[in-house]
This record gives sequence, C-alpha cells and structure tokens, in this order.
Amino acid sequence: MNFDDTPQEAAFRAEARKWIDANAPKEFEAELTKSSLGRIKLKKADIVEVAKAWQKKKSDGGWVCLHWPKEYGGRGATPVERVIWQQEEGVYFKLTSPFQIGEGMCGPTVMAYGSEADKRRYLPKIASGEEIWCQLFSEPAGGSDVAGLRTRAERDGDHWIINGQKIWTSGAHYSDYGILITRTDPNVPKHKGLTMFYIDMKSRGVEVKPIKQANGMQEFNEVFFTDLRVPDSQRLGAVGDGWNVSLTTLMNERMTIGSRLATGFPELFEFCSNLMTEDGLAIDDRATRSRLANWAVKNSGLKYTNYRAVSALSRGERPGPENSIGKLVAGSMLQDIAMYAMDLQGASGMLTDPETAEAAGQFQAMMMSSPSTRIAGGTDEILRNIIAERVLGLPGDIRVDKDVPFNKIPTKGR
Repeated sequence: MNFDDTPQEAAFRAEARKWIDANAPKEFEAELTKSSLGRIKLKKADIVEVAKAWQKKKSDGGWVCLHWPKEYGGRGATPVERVIWQQEEGVYFKLTSPFQIGEGMCGPTVMAYGSEADKRRYLPKIASGEEIWCQLFSEPAGGSDVAGLRTRAERDGDHWIINGQKIWTSGAHYSDYGILITRTDPNVPKHKGLTMFYIDMKSRGVEVKPIKQANGMQEFNEVFFTDLRVPDSQRLGAVGDGWNVSLTTLMNERMTIGSRLATGFPELFEFCSNLMTEDGLAIDDRATRSRLANWAVKNSGLKYTNYRAVSALSRGERPGPENSIGKLVAGSMLQDIAMYAMDLQGASGMLTDPETAEAAGQFQAMMMSSPSTRIAGGTDEILRNIIAERVLGLPGDIRVDKDVPFNKIPTKGR
C-alpha cells in the first residue's frame, strides 16, 4: 500500500484542514489537549452539549459519518478520506465520544437490518448528533458471554413485553435510543433464541442508574426493563436471528474501539522527553528508551493493522475478526504505559488532581480507566479466542452448552 496522499486525497485533506481551522471550538482546545482517556470533561461547560454543537456544525458542513450514504446523513466518502478526516480533526475528536456508539455500532446495524423508513428517520439524526444511541448487550449474569443473556421479550400481539437488566451501558443516561438484544425463545440453544430491537430510552418501563467509577466519572450505567412495550416494527432482523444481527454490531464495535483507542504512547513519549530525573532526562535513560522503543513498535503495528482494515472496507468487505487485534493490543498497552508513567513520577504519582499532578494527571486517569478498556467490546480472553479461531484457524474451545437448550443449561440459583 502507498501511504502517500494521491492528488485527490491531498485536496480533500487541505479542504478538511481549512474547514476545521475556521470552525473548530478553539476555546476548548487547551482543556481537550490536557484531558485523557477516562477523564474527558470541561470545567465550565457540559461536555455533551459542547459535543452536540460541534457535531451539528460538522453535520451542516458535511463532515460527519463520512462513509455513510448521503441520503442517510453521510458524505459518501471513501474509507481513506474518513481516515484523513480523523487525522485532521485531532484533539477535537474527543468531542465525538457521545456519538461513537451510534455512529460506529448502532447506525451500521440499523443500516443493515432496519426498514428504509427507519434508515431515513434515524440515521441522519445519529449523524448530526441530534439523537444519541447506546448499545444494550452486557448483563450481570452473562459476563463475557453475550449469548448467555436473560433479558426476556415475550410476544403480545403486535408488541413485545420486555423484562430484565443490562449493565455497563455507556452513555445510557444521556441517550435517546438504544439497540437491545433479548431472549425470545429459551427452548433452543442460547445463540438461536435471541432477537434484536431498537428502543426509545425515554419509554415507560426503562430505568437508568449511573455507575460511579473509580476515576470519579459516571460513563457506565445499569438499565432495568419492567414490562417495557416495544412494537414489533422496532425489531431488527428476524425473530430468533438476533445473534447474527449482533455480530454486525460487535464487528463494527471492535473496529470502532480498536482503530481509535488511545494507547497513551504519544503522551508518554512527550512526558519522558521533558521529565527530569536524578540522572537527567528520562528519555536519555537506556532502560526507558528500551521500553519506549518496544511501545513505538506496537503503536506502529496498530496503525498499519488499522490501515489493513481500511483497505478491506474500501473493497466493500464487512469488518472482520482481525479488528480484535487492535483492541486487544491497545487495551493492555494503555494499562502498561499508565503504570510505567506513574512509576516514573515516584511518590507524586499518587496525585490525581489535574491542577497539581504532573502531566495534568493524564496517566492517573488512564490507569483508573484502563481496566474497563480491557472489558468493553470484548474481554482480552474473548478477543484471544476470536483471533485464534477466526484469524489463525486454530481449533475452537470445547463448549459443552453449544447445542443445549438455554433453559436446560445448569445455572446456580435458577
């Protein structure tokens, strides 16, 4: 692959750079630069409202969901042009956080399985940021096994009655809609009795309870469903085919997370270049340079693995299991880098206040949030299994419950 811009791509980059320079909310640039994964917030403004204003401005200018068809709110751009935009958006990309699930996971699922009326009604508003979506998959009893879910949906004429609970739902407290996977038939094996819906998060029967995190943020939520009535018209895919529908969501999720997940390497390199230790600059220490070199190689590998995925998309292929590689490597790398940076800070690594901590407490925030990055979108163990089986072609794990009806699987307390 030639990584130099073609004349057309260079022109696109220049256009994007000019538009961003003229329209970006530069009053927040300093704060966004200091913010880090796990602690993206603004002192004197609501981050969601600022994000909505930036998303709407981008939408009006034709710079959102670039790869989506124009009739659904996109630009019909190429995958490479999408990458160029992401590169040029830079620090302002942090303002897209509330919309990443809608744009990267829910939107593609609606595009693949929704009716034409649904696509024209919901996708443009996802793109413009007018409506925020969340993904309702994980459950307390399911762990990493999505197909082990217990949220029930029972048919009642033209509606479904839903009862159950989801957990670790990012952004549910400010979302307008969500895609929800449920169990509609417990008499068949667990992967075959699932059905997907989209729901209005403000509906009667939906209760959202934010989860307070160790880093002081409240990004995750518990969501409870009590006799929630959902029209059958809000079903995505066939009854009982929810697992196949969810694969579209999950593959796009891992691509979205893996391709843009922060590793902390640029921040660590800059930190080491300026940190004065008893023996001089940290970057002049041989042991530190060795670690930086190792992480630089991994960071480069992630970059070019992502380019391979972009190349596949440009050929019209669906995001594949290789996207699990980026998420697996980036998640553990983030945690390792945060721990090392805090070690370099010594006793001051205990400080978390951005006003007093070195590097504005970026690495402390990374450390606090890094465990969640190794769980969200698939745990390390699940991703290793996916890579082993679907990328390397190794034998799959033995699954004793694979062909057993869900209601016959032994479960303590059930």
